Amino acid sequence: MLRIAVLGFCCLFTGLAAARPPEGADMSLAPWFQSLQQPGTGMSCCSIADCRPSEFRIANGSYEAWVAGEWKVVPPEVILRRTDNPTGSAIVCYTPYRGIMCFIRGPET
Repeated sequence: MLRIAVLGFCCLFTGLAAARPPEGADMSLAPWFQSLQQPGTGMSCCSIADCRPSEFRIANGSYEAWVAGEWKVVPPEVILRRTDNPTGSAIVCYTPYRGIMCFIRGPET
């Protein structure tokens, strides 16, 4: 049992070490990204390594974000209603395993 726990712990930190911010990321925004919390749970949306600027649109009454080369429907429960987005664009926090964890709307015209 202890071996399984240690292996899981090591895998967790190996995955975290591999997560890097996108090339050209403004690292001064890292504290803002770290402040993002999932609605309802208060858990972290992850970090600047998992959150990216994204194109977005409204289709059939739902937000969709351009993620991993395709439009993905943003679940309503992950939309953050924050108004302090310093990036000037929509932000989507996504991993292939967890899907969209958080979404911050960009400027709407």
